[in-house]
Amino acid sequence: MPRLARTLTALAVATSMAATVSAAAPEPAPRAGAAAEASLPVVSPTPRAMSRTGDDVLVPGRAELVVDDRTDAAARRLIVETLRANGVKDIDVRRQASGNAPLTLLLGPADRADVARALGDTAVPDHAEGYALRVSGGARASGTVAVGGTDAAGQFYAVQTLRQLFTRTEEGTARIAGASVSDRPAMPLRGSIEGFYGPPWTHEERLDQMEFLGDVRANTYVYAPKDDPYHREKWREPYPADKLAELASLVERASDHHVRFTFAVSPGASICYSDPADTKALTAKLQALYDVGVRSFSIPLDDISYTKWNCAADEAEFGAPGRGPAAEAQVRLLNTVQREFIETREGANPLQMVPTEYGDLTDTAYKQLMRATLDPQVEVMWTGTDVVPPEITDEQAERAAELFGRKVFVWDNYPVNDFARTRGRLLLAPYDKRERGLSAHISGLVSNPMNQMSASKPAMFTMLDFAWNDEAYDRERSARQAALYLSGGDARVADALQRFVDLNHLAPTFGDQPWQPQSPRLTAETAAFWTAYEAEPAAALREFGDVVKEIRRAPATLREGLPDRLFLSDADRWLDATQLWGEAMDHGLNTLAAIEAGDAAKAAAEREAMDAAAAAAGKITVDPEEHHQVGPVLLGDPVIEEFLAEVAKRHDATA
Repeated sequence: MPRLARTLTALAVATSMAATVSAAAPEPAPRAGAAAEASLPVVSPTPRAMSRTGDDVLVPGRAELVVDDRTDAAARRLIVETLRANGVKDIDVRRQASGNAPLTLLLGPADRADVARALGDTAVPDHAEGYALRVSGGARASGTVAVGGTDAAGQFYAVQTLRQLFTRTEEGTARIAGASVSDRPAMPLRGSIEGFYGPPWTHEERLDQMEFLGDVRANTYVYAPKDDPYHREKWREPYPADKLAELASLVERASDHHVRFTFAVSPGASICYSDPADTKALTAKLQALYDVGVRSFSIPLDDISYTKWNCAADEAEFGAPGRGPAAEAQVRLLNTVQREFIETREGANPLQMVPTEYGDLTDTAYKQLMRATLDPQVEVMWTGTDVVPPEITDEQAERAAELFGRKVFVWDNYPVNDFARTRGRLLLAPYDKRERGLSAHISGLVSNPMNQMSASKPAMFTMLDFAWNDEAYDRERSARQAALYLSGGDARVADALQRFVDLNHLAPTFGDQPWQPQSPRLTAETAAFWTAYEAEPAAALREFGDVVKEIRRAPATLREGLPDRLFLSDADRWLDATQLWGEAMDHGLNTLAAIEAGDAAKAAAEREAMDAAAAAAGKITVDPEEHHQVGPVLLGDPVIEEFLAEVAKRHDATA
């Protein structure tokens, strides 16, 4: 089974063992015959409706899987992997149930007769990518699992949910929670856009991203790395054969996980809009990708100027450069591609575009012409009220829809770290300050992640939880689920990861104020320590010592127990810095303890060790081969430095 399949199966086991998502030790799963009211596993993304319908079903060593010609191949592969991961050694794949298997799984369209009967009164959403599943049988001799989708993607997503209903008792016995689930996505488009500046992801990282997106029921990946020369400055040139073959393999991997591979080409910095040769070169580029399986395309026209043309012919055709003429030229190009390329290619999805005015709510001649003349099928991307907005509200999204004449497709610049205020940082905080109900006003949501692909997953997991069901989004629950997912279901490793996330919680904007604060947990713990220290130093030192021990030990715990090796590679220097800052804080506490004990020599030695560890942490820099913003690694600032400074101040006062 692929690594991510094993990870999500382990997550299901871990989350099923607790009634609520917390860092506490897991509780045993319900036994067969337990009350129907027993708690259900936590499922991510959060289903729209899930309820207990009976007792858990024992997972036997033998099962039969009933499929037909309409059963989705990816869903079939995934359900077999899941059964084998939970101890089912003998799987009989057949076209009709035998009636004598200890466990029968019915997989296919929800309207297939046997699936529909087994679903009973479980509602089947009349919605693209919707699904229903029902687990029944409980304490009886046999169990039945009905897994039905409204389409192929719905079948696949139903199995992704089913995987999380498998549980294990403390004795290791596998069961499937007796549950009924009716579910569908809130947003039609959900996923990621590789749209940052700096070193693009590697082929291995992109392959991994497709699996991750499938795991969290996301359906969109947009290929738009700014530093791929064939995406931007060399847009007219065809991809070399080896690069095109790489892209073809990504398209295949994406399809295997029900992810739309969207190819973006960005011609705006050099195109001559009035030159038919440039339009032909653009469509030829799209055709080459269509030929290797791409069915979704985007033309970003962001980060360019409309105060000048790229050729004299455009001024003659459209007039002096400006907002209105720029929109007229762009609309002509986009409408041509939509009507003459997209609409004449079988299976092609509507064209996507990024407007030059992508991050505000000001009505302008550019937006007026766009909403009046751009083909209504074209998807328009919008980043919010700024490039990195501090919030996105329903009212703002509704206004954006009015300005562009259609629901906008949100390109959320989080957790991207390619701008100056993110220098030296990983951005790991869970998604926040995007209003519930947003799904009613936008057509989709994609995350623009960091240069560090796998380190982006904690934030992306929570963003895609929001995109699937924004009305039920719970930030803390989703953050814990993300940690458990990446930790392979190991609660101890998840605890360490959440501590690491807190140290890398800051999310800057282009302004002075970040939209997510740094280290809210450690900030509160440190403030509580100093208050307690004034009243009862010994007890305060003991209690805060446990916090510091967590920080110091988190890197080793993650390196030993986190299954995602790409994450560990991405976070390597931040993990080194975490350990050193933890050591510095530990020496700081020892300094205070020595002061309390009146041991001046010990206090001086610990102070020296504290300063040395802090200095070593401050010398760790970002790897220039992995990120274009070279500088010192930053985390836990300024709370750690302020703690150490206060220790130094108190020590100086006693010297």
